[in-house]
Amino acid sequence: MTRTVLVTGGTSGIGRAIAERFAADRTEVYITGRHPDTVERTAKELGVHGVVCDATDPGQVAALAARLSELDALVNASGGLPEAVPGDGPALEALLAQWQTNLAQNLLGAVLTTASVLDKLTSGSSVISIGSIGAERGGGSYGAAKAALAAWNASLSRELGPHGITSNVISAGYITGTNFFRDQMTDERHNALVDETHNKRPGTVEDIGATAYFLASPGARHITGQTIHVNGGAFTTR
Repeated sequence: MTRTVLVTGGTSGIGRAIAERFAADRTEVYITGRHPDTVERTAKELGVHGVVCDATDPGQVAALAARLSELDALVNASGGLPEAVPGDGPALEALLAQWQTNLAQNLLGAVLTTASVLDKLTSGSSVISIGSIGAERGGGSYGAAKAALAAWNASLSRELGPHGITSNVISAGYITGTNFFRDQMTDERHNALVDETHNKRPGTVEDIGATAYFLASPGARHITGQTIHVNGGAFTTR
């Protein structure tokens, strides 16, 4: 029986790798993105369905949900560092805009999308959200939003667990193959981030794709309410 998976932010980086991993298993995959040309191109390249949707817009999210029937997995992969907020206004207003944008893109988009498809999830389904090591490393408004994502996931897991639905966060460390740093990564910074790991290599988008695929598999049915750290040991738990 063919599974159906929704991956928000699936046009590039981690989201695209996750969509590609599920599509390789002949899963029916829907990806979303904010830009029509990028969504159309990526959907064609991966052989998946593409839907233009801004996860922070309630109306667009509701329209997306209306197109779907049963979902076996939802992957909230949209987010990242927002584009620079104009700084020509009062300092406090600029600060507020920065925090609101980070919270919207890295927390509220996942909350809205998940709420919109709750009635599509059935026993055996999975909700997976992409977090960040920035939640553990004093990552400012971005890190705070990702920390809030993990806190929300814990409560969501408690809500969905009795229905046989799992909910987890993948907290990604330094991952190459994304536009997260917008070409601002230096060799020195790259080397420092790799040196923090135990296995002395950066993460790849395929690492995150494989982890998401596992969390939506039968072998992960008793894993829920967790933040899974995929960072090569740069941040460890016990």
